[in-house]
Amino acid sequence: MAVNKVPNSASLSIEVQKDIDKAGDPIYAKKTFSNVKTDADAQNVYDVAEAIKGVLEAQTRDCFINESSSLVNA
Repeated sequence: MAVNKVPNSASLSIEVQKDIDKAGDPIYAKKTFSNVKTDADAQNVYDVAEAIKGVLEAQTRDCFINESSSLVNA
């Protein structure tokens, strides 16, 4: 039996600095943007993430694509 992976949804997460700990190190939390097209080109998603980072007041770190898929028997 062949199994297929069927994409269900995708979202974009960006790590945004929320605070500083007692040692002076930054504390990050993720800001998530839903409804990213499951077939979106990775470069386009990255470009959007960089544009969002540019308008945020807080410092940012990494960005992620979070994907959800179903496995179905073919």
